[in-house]
Amino acid sequence: MKKRNDGDKIFGIIGVGRFGLAVAEELLERGKSVIAIDKDLQRLRPLQETDADVFVVNDMSMESLEETGIKDADVVVVGIGKDVENSILAALNALELGVKRVICKVISDDHAKILRKIGAEVIFPEIEIGRRTAIKLCERLAEDILPLSDEFSIIQIRTPEALDSRSIKEIKLREKYGISLIAVIQDGKANGSVGPDTILHKEEQMVLSGTNNALRKFQDAMN
Repeated sequence: MKKRNDGDKIFGIIGVGRFGLAVAEELLERGKSVIAIDKDLQRLRPLQETDADVFVVNDMSMESLEETGIKDADVVVVGIGKDVENSILAALNALELGVKRVICKVISDDHAKILRKIGAEVIFPEIEIGRRTAIKLCERLAEDILPLSDEFSIIQIRTPEALDSRSIKEIKLREKYGISLIAVIQDGKANGSVGPDTILHKEEQMVLSGTNNALRKFQDAMN
């Protein structure tokens, strides 16, 4: 197993299909430690030249998973979809081995119900992507959006020209629109140290939070 720094958070990925591979690659891109497990060596090949620890495991038994060191993971993501039995078994055994947080890709309500019963979290990737895409299509300026609930979201927009070279204090985001500026992004780098004297620039992007209605009214006003 590759050397890790003390306090380094470890992520386990069980099932390296398109979903699992995307999660693993993004975590590695962010400098996280990854344990990748799949029964198919071909699926693991894209990760073999990375810093991930990769394991071919033919079954989801507790013994097989324990040999990979998955019990040391802080979070395990189970990307097994169609093989519901192995998905449930992988989640159950990861929890039994002491992993505190297990998140599973699911394909049906019954699949989700069983996993929740044993203490796993569930996500429906296709539904989440579809919902996010629909919301994004309805927004006027948003380049990306993260719905946190049915009523509250975080959006990323390019700074409107009307706000160029103006301060947060001057434009009164909270007072006029009821929204908050979380960060500004320039050249792909986010800066969360924003305050009343922060000056906005049209070449930057703004990360804003608020109710969907408030965010929509702000975009309407800037459009």
